[in-house]
Amino acid sequence: MILVSRLASIFLLAIIVFATLSPIGLRPHLGDANLERAAAYLLLGVALALSFPRHTMRMAFLVIGVAAMLETLQLIDPGRHGRVEDMAIKAAAGLIGIGLVTLASKMLRRLPS
Repeated sequence: MILVSRLASIFLLAIIVFATLSPIGLRPHLGDANLERAAAYLLLGVALALSFPRHTMRMAFLVIGVAAMLETLQLIDPGRHGRVEDMAIKAAAGLIGIGLVTLASKMLRRLPS
C-alpha cells in the first residue's frame, strides 16, 4: 500500500508541476480552475499522508511549500501569473487531504479488533 501511494504521490506531483508551469494552452482543463486546483492538491495530500503516515507535519509543510514554490515560479513566466489566493486554495486543499487521512487512521485504530 505504501509503495502504491508513494508512486501516486510522485505521479500527482509531476502532473501538478506540469499543469502549473506549462504554457496555459497545454494545461489540461477539466472544469473550474479553483476546483481543479483543490482536487489536485487534495489528492496529493491524501497520497502523501498514506505514503508517510508517521510524518504528517512534514508532509503538511511539503504541500504548503510546493504550492508556494510553484506559484512563485509562475511569476517568472510572462504568460502565467502567480497569486496568493491560488496558493492558499492549493495549500488548504492539500492540508485537508492530509487531515482526512490522519483522522480516518486515528478512527480506524480505535475500532475494536
